[in-house]
Amino acid sequence: MPDSNAIYPFHLSIPQSELDDLQTRLRLTRWPDKETVSDDSQGVPLATMKELCLYWQNEYNWRKCEDLLNSYPQFTTTIDGVEIYFLHIRSKHENALPMLLTHGWPGSVLEFRHVIDKLIDPEDPEDAFHLIIPALPGYAFSGKPTETGWGIKRTAKAWVELMSRLGYTEASWVAQGGDWGAHISACLGNMAPKGLKAIHLNSIFLEPKVCPLLSLPHSHLSFQTQSHQKTSMLNTSIYRKKSSPQPKTKQAKTAHWTSTPTETSTTTATTRNKKPAPKPSATVSPPPP
Repeated sequence: MPDSNAIYPFHLSIPQSELDDLQTRLRLTRWPDKETVSDDSQGVPLATMKELCLYWQNEYNWRKCEDLLNSYPQFTTTIDGVEIYFLHIRSKHENALPMLLTHGWPGSVLEFRHVIDKLIDPEDPEDAFHLIIPALPGYAFSGKPTETGWGIKRTAKAWVELMSRLGYTEASWVAQGGDWGAHISACLGNMAPKGLKAIHLNSIFLEPKVCPLLSLPHSHLSFQTQSHQKTSMLNTSIYRKKSSPQPKTKQAKTAHWTSTPTETSTTTATTRNKKPAPKPSATVSPPPP
C-alpha cells in the first residue's frame, strides 16, 4: 500500500504532440474585426493580440522553460486529496533559513526564477535560504481539486502540512508571497503554525468583513510598510514588519509582535537559527508505476 505522505521526484516533459497541437490552434485562430477606436477602450487591440499570437508561434521556446524547471529539484506529494507540485531547493549553507514562497494569479513557480540563486547563495552566508516553492492547487503542475472549498485557509493548511513533511516545522521558517500568495502567507501568519517566525508580503489586501486575517478579535498586530519614503501603519492581524516590493533577505528575518492593544512594549522575534536547519526528514519515494 503506497504511503499517503510520500514525496515523489518529478521531471517535466511535455509531449511534442501537445506542443504541435498548440501550434495548430494558434495558426487556425479566427480573428474578430478590428476595433473601431484607436485606444484600448473596447478591449485589447486586435494588433496586440495578433502580435502575441505570433510570439507564441515563432519565438517562445517552451523547451528552454522546461529545461530551466528541470534544473531545479522538483517533487510532488498528495495533500488533502490534491497532488501538490513544488520546487525544493536547498542552499549549500546548512544554516540557511527555510522560506516558503507562494506565487499569485495567473502565475506559477516561475515568478521566483530571478531570485532563486540570490536567495540560496547570497554574498553573505548569513542571508541564505532553503527554498520551498509550491504551485497552488489547479496551477501547473499541481493537481486540480475535485471539490469546492480550496480557498486561502485550506491552501495555507496544506502548506503547513508540506513544511511538516519536509521536516521544517521542528525549526524556524518564514513565508513570503504576493497576490494570492500574499493572502495565503498572511493567513499562515494568522494561523501561527509551529516553526513559522515571520511573513513577508509584496501586496496587502484588507477586507474587514471577509478577510480571514481579522478572525481573532482579541489580537492586535501592526504591519508597517514603506514605499516611496512614505510610511503607514495598518492595524491588522498579521506580523508587523518592514517590507518592500521584492523579498529582502535581512528584512524577512525580523518580525515585531504586539500582543494586545493595551500593551506598549514590543517584542522582537528573530528567526535566525542558532543551529543548522534540519535536512528534510521525509523519504523520497520512487515515482509510481
